[in-house]
This record gives sequence, C-alpha cells and structure tokens, in this order.
Amino acid sequence: MSVLARLDAVIRSRKGADPASSHTAKLFAKGPRKCAQKFGEEAVEAVIAAAANDRAELKSEAADTLYHLLVMLAARDVPFGEVLAELERREGVSGVAEKASRPKG
Repeated sequence: MSVLARLDAVIRSRKGADPASSHTAKLFAKGPRKCAQKFGEEAVEAVIAAAANDRAELKSEAADTLYHLLVMLAARDVPFGEVLAELERREGVSGVAEKASRPKG
C-alpha cells in the first residue's frame, strides 16, 4: 500500500470524528466547500514556491496540497481508487489524444 493510500485511509477514518480530536475532522466539520477552498489555497502556495524556485518550500507545499486533495475527495465521497483508475485509464495515451476524447461542452 502506498503512502498516499495509507494517508487516504487515515483521512477517511476521520469523517464523523470529533472536530476537537483532529485537524482532518475539523476540516470535514466545516463542509466540502471549505475542504475545496483549503485545497485551492495549498495549490496556490505550491505554485508560488515553484515560481520562486524554492525547492524546500515546494516539497512542503506539495505535501500539503496532496493531503488537502485527499481531504477534498473524501469530503465529496470520491474514492481515491477511482482517481487512480482514471490515471491508469489514461496511461499510455498522449495528452493530446486524451484531451480530444473528452466530451465537448
């Protein structure tokens, strides 16, 4: 089991937990919109670190971004396994071909 799969399992185990008992439970208690907002904030911080060529900060912010992505997915009941399956479906397909295959809209 990968570190991301283990982290996902821990995150999902915090759903419905007492918000005073964990940061993750506190995020879930604030609702899916707040979880999405936190993911966006962390992603922006990662982009800023990358633009500044701050490797140490980028590693830290990337880890925060991955954590908050998993929280957001769990808040919206999207299994991490389904995201991995989508990546596997796309594996070996060029980005141009994959994007062209998406429904227009």
